[in-house]
Amino acid sequence: MTTIAEIKNTAASKMDQSIAAFKNNLAKIRTGRANPALLDTVHVEYYGSMVPLSQVANVSLLDARTISVQPWEKGMGAKIEKAIRESELGLNPASMGDLIRVPMPPMSEERRKEMAKLARHEGESAKVAVRNLRREANEALKRLVKDKLISEDEQKRAEAEVQKVTDKHIAEIDALVASKEQEIMAV
Repeated sequence: MTTIAEIKNTAASKMDQSIAAFKNNLAKIRTGRANPALLDTVHVEYYGSMVPLSQVANVSLLDARTISVQPWEKGMGAKIEKAIRESELGLNPASMGDLIRVPMPPMSEERRKEMAKLARHEGESAKVAVRNLRREANEALKRLVKDKLISEDEQKRAEAEVQKVTDKHIAEIDALVASKEQEIMAV
């Protein structure tokens, strides 16, 4: 038998996971600044199989506008460079001996607006996920009332608490979107 506390805790922890996933997605949205997380989606051919870039090279920042990629094996440089160039990130890597430099080109105003729109879209998706979790929690509470395990008053109180948790998570998502938009629009 599930209790009101279990339902609330489950909903809150799932909402926290939704926000963590949302933060991860936001990190991949390009701003004018370099961020090693940008290259998380790049896969490189390594002995016949496609592996994430982070498994064949060390990805770090050289400066605010340049990512450095240091392959762990000598022969991988050209393959890594090709994979970055062919990714849909619009980046142009340059080899310097064993080190590959990936400069971040400045973004046009139009591209900035596209990225801000993408950040808002990701925020909306995260809010939908949080609201779905609220709905699941409320349905679980209704089942408890139907099974006569709790009273309707207890259900109303619990739903109000679930709503408070939901509001807190949605406010956090809004704050993350606002700060990401500010970061994107900063020249």
